[in-house]
Amino acid sequence: MTNSIKQVAERFGVGQHTVLAWVKSGELAAINVARRPGGKPHYRVTSDAIRAFELLRSSETAAPPPRRGRRRKKTDAIAFY
Repeated sequence: MTNSIKQVAERFGVGQHTVLAWVKSGELAAINVARRPGGKPHYRVTSDAIRAFELLRSSETAAPPPRRGRRRKKTDAIAFY
């Protein structure tokens, strides 16, 4: 079964432009099914390509590092209010 760019975007909760960027960078394999070779591309993504993409993403970013708050710079000046 093949999925459209819109369906893939809805599945991952991102915009269609993000999915197109994944396709153009080669992270997500897609098939161009446009009628004319030089025309506007019309991509379809197979279920196997989605599974491979999910495996690639899960191994790359298993758990993001915890975010730290902003650190205050230590100054020798005394703050007057």
